[in-house]
Amino acid sequence: MANDRELFIVFGRSRDGGGNNRDGDGDIVTDRRTKEQTRTKKPALYKCILLNDDYTPMEFVVEILKQIFHKPHGEATRIMLHVHQNGMGVAGIYPYEIAETKVRSVEELARESQHPLKCVLEKE
Repeated sequence: MANDRELFIVFGRSRDGGGNNRDGDGDIVTDRRTKEQTRTKKPALYKCILLNDDYTPMEFVVEILKQIFHKPHGEATRIMLHVHQNGMGVAGIYPYEIAETKVRSVEELARESQHPLKCVLEKE
């Protein structure tokens, strides 16, 4: 969390015994006061990137995108084709802990299905 300080200058007068609001020289007294504000930073985001291989079936990749990344069928197919043609593609962008969980889920399902599909994290 970042702390920002705002400077407030308060024009006030000190009270002497006679009820006057001036210092001993007759000048107006100023006080400086700071007010701290706390601002919450947004978490860093990470891309979940699927890597192409020559062995994982396209249908399996589409199912992974639908099941783990909750993509509709059309978008999952588009991402799968992008991965196939370009060697890699972004499946989703999430805060670190969520992205890490999705990467592990992809690799676990791929391993269970005996496919070499890989998914990696990259900071956005």
